[in-house]
Amino acid sequence: MTTHYDQPTAQHSGTTDWGSPPTAPPQTPGAGEPRQPVLRGPWRGRPEDPRWVRPAFLALLAATLLLYLYDLSASGYANSFYSAAVQAGSKSWKAFFFGSLDAGNAITVDKPSAFLWPMELSVRIFGLNSWAILTPEVLMGVGTVAVVYAAVRRRFSPAAGLIAGAVLALTPVAALMFRFDNPDAMLALLMALACYFVVRAVEDGRTKWLVAAGAAIGFAFLAKTLQAFLILPPLAIVYAVCGPVRLRRRLVQLGLATVALVVSGGWWVAIVELWPASSRPYIGGSQNNSFLELTFGYNGLGRINGDETGSVGGGGGGTGSGRWGATGWDRMFNSEIGGQISWLLPAALILLLAGLWATRKLRRTSVTRASFLVWGGSLLITMAVFSYMAGIFHQYYTVALAPYLAAVVGMGAGLLWERRRETWASIGLAAALVAASAWGYVLLNHTAGYLPWLKWLVLIGGMVAALGLIFAGRISRQLALGAAAVGLVAALAGPTAYTLSTVDSAHTGSIPTAGPAGASMMGFGGGRGPGGGAMPGLQGQQGQGQQGQQNGNGFPGGGGFGGGMPGRQGQNSQGQQGRQGQNGNGLPGAGRMGDGGGAGGLLNGANVSSAAKKLLEEDAGEYTWVAASIGSQNAASYQLATGEPVMAIGGFNGTDPSPTLAQFKKYVAEGKIHYFIAGGGMGGSSGTSSRITSWVESTFKKVTVGSATFYDLTQKASG
Repeated sequence: MTTHYDQPTAQHSGTTDWGSPPTAPPQTPGAGEPRQPVLRGPWRGRPEDPRWVRPAFLALLAATLLLYLYDLSASGYANSFYSAAVQAGSKSWKAFFFGSLDAGNAITVDKPSAFLWPMELSVRIFGLNSWAILTPEVLMGVGTVAVVYAAVRRRFSPAAGLIAGAVLALTPVAALMFRFDNPDAMLALLMALACYFVVRAVEDGRTKWLVAAGAAIGFAFLAKTLQAFLILPPLAIVYAVCGPVRLRRRLVQLGLATVALVVSGGWWVAIVELWPASSRPYIGGSQNNSFLELTFGYNGLGRINGDETGSVGGGGGGTGSGRWGATGWDRMFNSEIGGQISWLLPAALILLLAGLWATRKLRRTSVTRASFLVWGGSLLITMAVFSYMAGIFHQYYTVALAPYLAAVVGMGAGLLWERRRETWASIGLAAALVAASAWGYVLLNHTAGYLPWLKWLVLIGGMVAALGLIFAGRISRQLALGAAAVGLVAALAGPTAYTLSTVDSAHTGSIPTAGPAGASMMGFGGGRGPGGGAMPGLQGQQGQGQQGQQNGNGFPGGGGFGGGMPGRQGQNSQGQQGRQGQNGNGLPGAGRMGDGGGAGGLLNGANVSSAAKKLLEEDAGEYTWVAASIGSQNAASYQLATGEPVMAIGGFNGTDPSPTLAQFKKYVAEGKIHYFIAGGGMGGSSGTSSRITSWVESTFKKVTVGSATFYDLTQKASG
């Protein structure tokens, strides 16, 4: 087994590990030498690898694929806000390019459109359904696992790469977001690729790797704007210091990478900004119809300082409690976030320190140390920003940490295992395992009724295995491997259970969370734990189309909807499932926030009845928009139900100044909108949305269909 560690010397030499030369390029067989089968490379991998390595890697990818595909359609349209944009982009190439919420191109989503493109192409090919929307996200998850494995395996053992891949695949928030239609799946994949490319650049100093890293980050910007730039400082600094070429050339290479970043991320921005505003959709989430304003305001600095014009509420700033949860150094470990991502975070920090200590005497260009700096630096800087950002923050954002954390765990465990005969290394391994098992016990104790026996298995198994690892260099290899196996099972048992509950549950709405019911709830009122204060003016009403979550006979905490494991019940006509709210103190109707209910259609869509659908479909071809509604989620529900464009007045929150009352009157006079759907959004009492609502209610005929209220914009009210 070859592990590519650098020699502890300041001089560049022909070897790159402790006792093994670097992998030589494949040689052309000479006369009389048997030619290897064509499929040898894909199936066997490296010539020096044991025969089990490549099959194990392929099995890891296959298992990840099957896990993430399990009962994928249970979540219906997942986040109907983005699914409606996918539906629009599958019908209109203009909507495809701009990321419009509707095929009539009234307004865009509040992100660049690149993350929608794979889903939109899939829907164009396979039609509008849950599988067509969510399968591209699953494939991005499998791809991210492959990238993390490949990055770790280049410098460390096959086992280290497999551990890294398994840790990523079994991280609860990863299992959630690689089965969901938010931008985070594409972001995680591209960030992992950027780290991989930078490490390759440190290996051989070739410019193409840095250019590829810049292009990956630039395209990631088109998925989730400035979040893609969080890891730029560690990546640039690591190559500037550790690159194997002269300093001047390193700086030129970094300049070229910057050019690649600007080009790959800037071409779309330039087109959108230069395109005449009158012939493109309004930029959702902005107050001035500007993508740059959206980028640096609502989606940029506003997320850091909490000053988000048009938002439903920012944070409290600094350390303490904000509307989006408590901020501070321990945010990633609190009861709202911990169960999503932090299971192995204490262990990762220990292993990162151990890896940097082990490589402290290596030459400047050490790729092993650079690997720890790239992945560890990305982990630390992203975690720091998430911990202190005072603006909008959701638990699922932490999926960005998952590839970095997994790589650090795999690299650290692999390096310390190879050096386990050194006392400090065996103690470091044991300390990391103790931290993982103890923290796993704490997290499992947050949901005391969920598999109550598991926390003891994790704690006791981890402690026993840690004791064995302390003496790993002095006992037989078989006993040491046994201790390591027990420790790995103990460390991964908690996140694996949460991941299985995640894939066995339906997730819909704007703020999904991973794990069993009650594992992670963040109310607008702040604080740690469920609930929090209600937003002003919002009562604790039950959202539409709710179904209470039950354990049934399925995996504990599974509940969910739409078939699959035993214990699943119920599904409404749209496939938009929800869970009954637990109280009226947090977001109305939100038991697990974002998976049920909705603040008047703000975070979750409406349940569209067959009668309402029939009403909107009548003469639909004669109108640009069959209806208009305040807020995007409400509009998205009706659009997905009918397959026809529905205008979202005021964008996601109902607070964007588009369309103006004058513009809306013009659309109505031109016969472009058939109905106005009452309710939804957070437009307030004095905004554009409120003025449009007042004008419609006082001018047009009211039509009631079941519990839904419409106004026919082609018929004036009597009197």
